Amino acid sequence: MSVTSPRSTPETIDDYIARRPSDVRVILKRIRRTIHDAVPDVEEGISYRIPVFKLHGVLVYIAAFTHHIGVYPPVRGNAALERALARYAGEKGNLRFSLDRPIPYALIARIVRFKAKQNRAKQKLPKQKRTK
Repeated sequence: MSVTSPRSTPETIDDYIARRPSDVRVILKRIRRTIHDAVPDVEEGISYRIPVFKLHGVLVYIAAFTHHIGVYPPVRGNAALERALARYAGEKGNLRFSLDRPIPYALIARIVRFKAKQNRAKQKLPKQKRTK
């Protein structure tokens, strides 16, 4: 693997993780494992230059920053989960897990299980006909 600038587009999640400091690599690897344990049939990729995890659509994007791990998009549709995530919500509802505090891996698992359930439910809905 040829590691180039952290700003260039990584080809895989392994490539993305390899470009981060060692302490952040440990966290990203555990988040990745947490996501796979919660939703075993998840698909991985890179989109917008960051890791994405999909199952019938996007479950979550994750991104490492200097002081936090970002998780996108915002969670909607589960009041209890939204309350549990409120302390981590940024200004647009995206989540920010500070690197100087314990990462809530169990909460990340809840997020991806909920998003997988939402995405599966969307797949079962009949497509709406467009009207003019």
